[in-house]
Amino acid sequence: MSHFREVALQHASRLINHGPTVLVTSAHGTARNVMAAAWSMPVEFVPPRISVVIDKKTYTRELIMASGGFGICIPGSALAALTHAVGSESGRTVDKFAHYGLQARNGPVLGMPLLEQGCAAWLECRLIPEPHTEDAYDTCFAEVVAAAADERVFQNGHWRFGDDNRELQTIHHLGGGNFVRSGGMFYAGDAAMARPQAKPA
Repeated sequence: MSHFREVALQHASRLINHGPTVLVTSAHGTARNVMAAAWSMPVEFVPPRISVVIDKKTYTRELIMASGGFGICIPGSALAALTHAVGSESGRTVDKFAHYGLQARNGPVLGMPLLEQGCAAWLECRLIPEPHTEDAYDTCFAEVVAAAADERVFQNGHWRFGDDNRELQTIHHLGGGNFVRSGGMFYAGDAAMARPQAKPA
C-alpha cells in the first residue's frame, strides 16, 4: 500500500525549501536515467517553480532537453547509499533503474519516472527553457506540475520529522559520501529556544 498523497501545488515549494539532496529522474522515448543533485531550490510559489543545477555534460541533461520534463524525487535516509551510487556513475553506460532494481511510476502529467519506495516525496516538473542560464551556469528552471509526499513524514503541507520516521527523513550531502539526516525539529516559538539566555551578574 502506498503512503503517498497528493500535495497541493501551493505547498510544493516546501518539499525542497530546506535544501535536501534529490534524485533527478528523466526519460525520452525508451531511454531513462536517474542521478543525484545537491543543488535545487524553489524560486516562485504560484505557480510553483524551481531551479536545479544539472551539468550540461550529463546524460540526464540530454534527456531533459529532449523531453522537456523531469522528476525530482526526495530520498529518505534509507536511500543514502543508493543516492551516492547513482550520483557516481553515468546512465550512458548502464540503465540505473534496472541495475538497482528501482520501481518507478509514471508521473500524472508528463509521464516522467518517479520513485516512491524509500522516498519522502516527488515533484513532476516541466522545463522552462532558459538557454543562457542553462549554458552559462548549468541551472535549469522548471514549473512543478504535480507533487506528492509520504503522509508518514509530510502532512497538511508541512514536514514532520520524528523518531518514528527516521528512514524517511530527507538527507543532505556533506561531500565524500557523507550525509546528514534532517531531524531535531523544534518550533521557533518555543520559549526555551526563543529567549536569550541571561548572563550571570
